[in-house]
Amino acid sequence: AQATWIRGYRRPSPSLVPGSSQKRTSRSPPREAMPNAEKLAKKQKYFDKLVDLCVNTPNALIICADFVASTQMQDIRMELRGKAIVLMGKNTMIRKALEMGHLAHPDAGMDVLRSNIRGNIGFIFATNCQLDDIRETLGKHVRDSAAKSGQVAKANLSLPAGPTGMDPSQTAFFQALNIGTKIVKGQIELVSEFPILKQGERVSPSAAVLLSKLGIRPFQYGMEVEQVFQDGSVFPAAVLDISDDVLIQKFMSGIANMAAFSRELGIPTEAGLPHAFGNAFRNIAALVADIDFTFKEVEEVKKFLADPTAYAAANPGGGGAAPAA
Repeated sequence: AQATWIRGYRRPSPSLVPGSSQKRTSRSPPREAMPNAEKLAKKQKYFDKLVDLCVNTPNALIICADFVASTQMQDIRMELRGKAIVLMGKNTMIRKALEMGHLAHPDAGMDVLRSNIRGNIGFIFATNCQLDDIRETLGKHVRDSAAKSGQVAKANLSLPAGPTGMDPSQTAFFQALNIGTKIVKGQIELVSEFPILKQGERVSPSAAVLLSKLGIRPFQYGMEVEQVFQDGSVFPAAVLDISDDVLIQKFMSGIANMAAFSRELGIPTEAGLPHAFGNAFRNIAALVADIDFTFKEVEEVKKFLADPTAYAAANPGGGGAAPAA
């Protein structure tokens, strides 16, 4: 007999039919498509490039590229061409490359670099220039930017008191922020200075619209140097601002402390030897000053002790002689 089909009838699943030999199975998540050979080759090429630069050119700036326009990036690449290599990439790929590189080159410091990969960052490896040259190039490519709603303010901004150039029909923009205004000669004027942006706080939608109406672009964006990778170490970018004079001063201060410490302990060191010889010579000069014994190094001292006025005449002081009565 032919089977009679009823409209709306749905045949039950075999797993729901009593006595069915098929077991009920849970629905498994769909499998992700495996990357093809072309993508894998592209990733491997990026890994090899990053590891090679970290090993053979361990002199780089770690930069932050937040809010950097594509034209800015292109201009920076063009100006640094032949002097440095700009390398960007996803953080997951960068971490994977550095992990692989650390296994192959454990002394290159890529494990330290990997622990500092966070945020929208990239690398600029100095191949034929100094790091200061790269910083100077980055400083040239900075653009003014309007404030956007929800954006974190990078600086404080206050609207000055006085005319705004806006007509009276636009007072609602100021009222939304509780800004005191008045109408003078057909335009809106601020009664007093008003702080509209505070550093570290997010820009409100009303503030963003008002600044756009006033034509104020309060922010400047460009590549910012966050850290420096050099010879397997990572340190803050502020170290680059230390001049040679400051380094020499710090070094000499450390040498002086070492000399004083060694002299106090009575342990001779290279830093304390000049002071030890100087003190010994002063003791010998004091000892032979009153006896009939001399040697070449102490002759000038004995001449000075014999006739101090002669040295005073040759080296007059700033006080001068007293006026005659």
